[in-house]
Amino acid sequence: IVLFTIPLSIFGALLVMFITHSTMNIYSEIGLITLVGLISKHGILMVEFANQLQEAGKNIKEAIIAAATIRLRPILMTTAAMVLGAVPLALASGAGAVSRRQIGWVIIGGMLVGTIFTLFIVPTVYTYIATKKEQTSSS
Repeated sequence: IVLFTIPLSIFGALLVMFITHSTMNIYSEIGLITLVGLISKHGILMVEFANQLQEAGKNIKEAIIAAATIRLRPILMTTAAMVLGAVPLALASGAGAVSRRQIGWVIIGGMLVGTIFTLFIVPTVYTYIATKKEQTSSS
């Protein structure tokens, strides 16, 4: 479930690269590696908390709704910090600015799109997979 967020965030990074007419180079790849580490953390936060709530006795739907609600603020704060931290990179000028811009735009686009997808897609996929797992174990 957590790994499902990675392709979605990479899609956002590639979309921003297309919009800004950037190329895939070593700097954008460094940004993608950074992005993968950051966006996976969002999914881990939500899924791990939902699992803890399920172990505490909540059903699947209640657990993921509570996890998404409670973890919303930390996820949005992490995203805001990363995006705002990458803005100076994306708007850089001077010597070496091209490399910094690449990293900045990849992080900004990937984090924004990846976070939106994480907040909506991860609970859906979690519910689907947990329900299937529960049906399989009860059969």
